[in-house]
Amino acid sequence: MMPTNPAPTHFSEVWPALPQGAWSDTCATLQLWMQMVGKIRLELTPAVNHSWSVTLYPTVRGVTTSPMWQGARTLQIDFDFVEHMLRVETSEGGRRIIPLKPMTVAAFYRQLMAALEDLGVPVRIWPVPCEIAAPIPFDQDHTHQDYDAEFVQRYWRILLQSTRVFTIFRARFTGKVSPVHLFWGALDLACTRFSGRTAPEHPSMPGLPDRVTRDAYSHEVSSCGFWPGAPGIEPLFYSYAYPEPAGYAKYSVAPAQAFFDAKLGEFVLPYEEMRRSADPDAVLMEFLQSTYEAAANCAHWDRAGLEVPTTPKHP
Repeated sequence: MMPTNPAPTHFSEVWPALPQGAWSDTCATLQLWMQMVGKIRLELTPAVNHSWSVTLYPTVRGVTTSPMWQGARTLQIDFDFVEHMLRVETSEGGRRIIPLKPMTVAAFYRQLMAALEDLGVPVRIWPVPCEIAAPIPFDQDHTHQDYDAEFVQRYWRILLQSTRVFTIFRARFTGKVSPVHLFWGALDLACTRFSGRTAPEHPSMPGLPDRVTRDAYSHEVSSCGFWPGAPGIEPLFYSYAYPEPAGYAKYSVAPAQAFFDAKLGEFVLPYEEMRRSADPDAVLMEFLQSTYEAAANCAHWDRAGLEVPTTPKHP
């Protein structure tokens, strides 16, 4: 029997192409829209170490805040990248829809704030973007206004597949490990493992308050993620250690396409090379595992106490 709602044929490609130059303007606009929604989560959610309380999460249709509370009232905001709409909903059954289409950041901001007001859950946020050079306040940004639905959907599909592989990798660690989550500051999906040891105070980073970076890196980490890139930088998977132990940058990692980028200060696996490989999942997992081993071995982590013992598969 055929399914009642077969998936669109263009969903059949597991790892779609995402050339930065083809959607850089859309990527910049989407980042600002997601920052607005992320800042709402920041205002409504109690702080959790390493900023885990402010992140977004991929879903089967897009990206969600997950439930947030204003007093006893529950609010959730979802980007739907299948039908291209933003859903703002409350537990009382209230809903407002904002179509996702080309519009200025200022227009999106007005509609989002109006939707919250209409639903009786007004939220005030600091309307200035983070982690962006020369930021324009949301309500004054009439520059960013692109929305290419096809490329937004490709980005979301990569988030889903990356989450799938990251989740398997995450399950191999018994120590403290972050959720697989999306940081809206730079639109990167991340998962971080912790050795359990404290780390030296992190130096300042452009675009972020010191309290944020020093909380994020209060303990020794090995962190991996996917970043969609920026103008002049193609999408990539990354892996870094903080503090960077001696010998880390020169450690031999796999696959052959991976390398240490001295400018970024992290190991990099170009997304396009991964997706074109014979077995993209295996190539990505090899990158995650080998770069983690670089951090753990160089910094002398207690690997036996932190990793899930491998067991033979049953025939």
